[in-house]
Amino acid sequence: MEHFLNDLPKLAKDKHTENKTFFKKLKKKVPKQLDYLMQELHDNEFKKTDCLDCANCCKTTGPLFTDKDVKRISKHFRMKEQQFVDQYLRVDEENDYVLKSVPCTFLDADNYCSIYDVRPKACAEFPHTDRKKFQQISEITLKNMPVCPAAFNIVEELKKRLA
Repeated sequence: MEHFLNDLPKLAKDKHTENKTFFKKLKKKVPKQLDYLMQELHDNEFKKTDCLDCANCCKTTGPLFTDKDVKRISKHFRMKEQQFVDQYLRVDEENDYVLKSVPCTFLDADNYCSIYDVRPKACAEFPHTDRKKFQQISEITLKNMPVCPAAFNIVEELKKRLA
């Protein structure tokens, strides 16, 4: 896994143009059963991929925190929402709450999330490859491919299946 993770950014970069073209075509002519196919590919990949072996998303990127996330997580810590924001978050260029730093503050040494049961929605849904209307999130997927081996593998398999 570690070797693949080291190579992943370059692999994703090498296929970026190809994948961008693929997603453009996918948006223009959406296959009838795309949502079902994506669910199948997602499920198959996550039978082989254990996020606890990787946690690259938690080590290299940070999720967006919605107001609901802030409310839920601050309640978990028995903190006032503003206190949670001040301690852990900052506002980014797009006016979204994000972590002050990466790796994620809540990532334990064993790759477990210390707030797993109340984690942000963005974390719970990552890498978003089982989302309905997958063709609408191609930009997110392109950003996730250099970070998430599962997302990379799912897109590669999707291209084969739709070829």
